[in-house]
Amino acid sequence: MPESALNLTEATFDTEIAERPGVLMVDFWAEWCAPCRAIAPVLDELARDSGGSVGLAKVNVDESPGLAARYGVRSIPTILFVRGGKVVDQVIGAVPKAQLKKKLDALA
Repeated sequence: MPESALNLTEATFDTEIAERPGVLMVDFWAEWCAPCRAIAPVLDELARDSGGSVGLAKVNVDESPGLAARYGVRSIPTILFVRGGKVVDQVIGAVPKAQLKKKLDALA
């Protein structure tokens, strides 16, 4: 996990997403999930290339099952797009980078 990605837990989630400017991608993932590992570098790259307008946070569903339940995450990876502390969009599955970029551009 890169230094730029926040590792969110049930204790830190609400505070961290409320304080983040711009768009925050929240990646619900698990160590054992191959598609999660496949999409992780793409998410890192999108956040890094955004010039600070897009942040990246990770929620390990095995460690924070309450957050997964709260947001109805039934399949991983699930990426929530959060702006102003509210979920404004989501993507389920390891989708192509272009699809994620299109969502981010629409939210910018």
